[in-house]
Amino acid sequence: MEYEKIKQLMEDMGNSKLTAIDIDFADGTKISMKKEIKQEIIHTNSAQIPVVSEQSVVLEEDSKEETTGNIVKSPMVGTFYIKPSPTSNPYVEIGKEVKKGDTLCIVEAMKLMNEIESEFSGKVTKILVKDGEPVEYGTPLFVIE
Repeated sequence: MEYEKIKQLMEDMGNSKLTAIDIDFADGTKISMKKEIKQEIIHTNSAQIPVVSEQSVVLEEDSKEETTGNIVKSPMVGTFYIKPSPTSNPYVEIGKEVKKGDTLCIVEAMKLMNEIESEFSGKVTKILVKDGEPVEYGTPLFVIE
């Protein structure tokens, strides 16, 4: 396949609503393209406005930083909230002592607010997710020592 045709195909993909495409040509040429959509929420005084932006390059963090202590992970896919409401105080902060069973945060899944309780007693040493970020099953949320 000619370079100009591939370049045009990439441009067309970028301008379309497609997020992925795989093409197998008769001559054995295979083309696979994928674009990821990142949605951010901008907080203002009166409303939350979703903003969608495209990312052409996926960056992966290779942080091999050793973490000591117990890690609390997300039990589900959803949106992480450190506070029960936008005007409330956070459930926990770095340095706060928690007991097993204390509420650490909320993970919103399909409009249901699920309180995530601590599996450990100790001091919160790290909060690994920012308020309002999407989380997946098994995403580390807190470090408790």
